Amino acid sequence: MSSTILTCIVFSFITLYCTTVTGRHIHKSAENNRPIIGILTQELSYSQKAKYGSHYDSYIAASYVKFVEGAGARAIPIWIGMPEVYYEEIMSEINGVLLPGGGAAFNRANGYGAAGNHIYKIATRMNKNDEYFPILGICLGFEFLTYVAAKGNDPRIPCSSSSQPLQLEFEPGFNNSRLFGNAPKDILEILENEKVTANFHRQCVTKQGLKTASINNVFRVLSVNSDTNGISFISSLEHVTFPFYGLQFHPEKNLYEWVTGKRIPHGDHPTQSSRYFAEFFVNEARKSAHRFANKEREQSLLIYNYEPTYTGRNSSFEQIYLFALTYGLTY
Repeated sequence: MSSTILTCIVFSFITLYCTTVTGRHIHKSAENNRPIIGILTQELSYSQKAKYGSHYDSYIAASYVKFVEGAGARAIPIWIGMPEVYYEEIMSEINGVLLPGGGAAFNRANGYGAAGNHIYKIATRMNKNDEYFPILGICLGFEFLTYVAAKGNDPRIPCSSSSQPLQLEFEPGFNNSRLFGNAPKDILEILENEKVTANFHRQCVTKQGLKTASINNVFRVLSVNSDTNGISFISSLEHVTFPFYGLQFHPEKNLYEWVTGKRIPHGDHPTQSSRYFAEFFVNEARKSAHRFANKEREQSLLIYNYEPTYTGRNSSFEQIYLFALTYGLTY
């Protein structure tokens, strides 16, 4: 477990220069109170295209947008199917990336996996070069973080954890992690003792899977759970060195998804626990000093330029943002 040291030097009585040492990399601390999070789009399934229109190519569930907005950030969509230079440019301007859940395949050309590979590579290089840049993967995004770190050696196995609310089974030392180390005691008690995490996945990442993929030293396992068949799976982890975090469960659903019959936890404690993860990630993004070159470009890329579609009558999502390929041609 790496320690964190805060070093500050005062210049000219008024300038405070701070560096945070995490592992072997040193990052200048930033105080960016206007963070912008990029949320990766993903390809529509054939059934979604049939339902919403074949002229749409990708989407984002609106609950992910609200998730970061509710914690004090703004959001922009990150397009799939773009050249690497696009991801280089957009990531130099934003303050973090959220890799959302969904059903996308990792090996599809020009899809979620290809874009995610670019994002992971660029974010890794940024953090090595002392540019603090966080990633949060939720469900499919969590699985992808392990997949891309293993260079495509998939650490997942089939499992069954659909509509399954669970309490976290914390691993020893979890309270020394970045993700949970400063969590309020009442939040940890809720997470440990109440079924407040919403699980909707048919693939599981296991400890053995990390070992088999030779990435058990890349990620720190923070909690585990069991699926409906008793298979033990990893429910939260963080990269040992970089500010990359993965949650197999869906904290955004507790707050913003209201489909019935899916056993999504709602109420005071599920809401509090979900807000913790949103606020943690946005606080990580505040450490990034990236800025847009000008206000006009920033405003042109924000999610506010798009209208969500109400889909709650026939979908597990209350709202989604639908995008056509031509949107990405204007970047």
